Amino acid sequence: MTDHEMPEYAEIAEQLARMQLGTDAAELHGALCGYLSGGAEAPGRALWLGRVMADPEPLAVEPDSALDRLYQATEGTIDSPDFGFDLLLPDGETPIAERGEALVGWCRGFLGGFGLAAGAEPPLSEESRDALGDLAKMAASELSYDDPESDEQALEEIAEFVRVAALLLHSDCVLAPRHRRSFN
Repeated sequence: MTDHEMPEYAEIAEQLARMQLGTDAAELHGALCGYLSGGAEAPGRALWLGRVMADPEPLAVEPDSALDRLYQATEGTIDSPDFGFDLLLPDGETPIAERGEALVGWCRGFLGGFGLAAGAEPPLSEESRDALGDLAKMAASELSYDDPESDEQALEEIAEFVRVAALLLHSDCVLAPRHRRSFN
């Protein structure tokens, strides 16, 4: 578990707007999670933003800023055996359509970061290949909302599926190779 708390979605969105980066908070967090899950060596607090955004120039992350706390919390929880990892999405007060779009953006970001780190042929189990395919379908989705109560429940279930899929992919590409190396 990490000693660092995940910053609020609004804090990340505000910092991204100030930096004039062409991404939103959910998509950036998805990209970070995908990058960390894809098996690339963790870039560290100072270098992660440029790597995740595939920017050839380093993008400075100020120590103790919202983006710095996002990296620390994500790196700490995605590896944690207590399943403390969660997606950075707008809070429940945000309209469901915005939260749904943020989840779709998170999936898009995850796929980009994962592809950047894992390459074209990552060593995935059949279950992980299916999960990756499902994430790709979600990233290409256009959501509609007809029944607020059932839509709310469906969005929560989809977010949980996405969270578990990310952990499964992380397990195949990061934890399994680490485990194999420890036995060699």
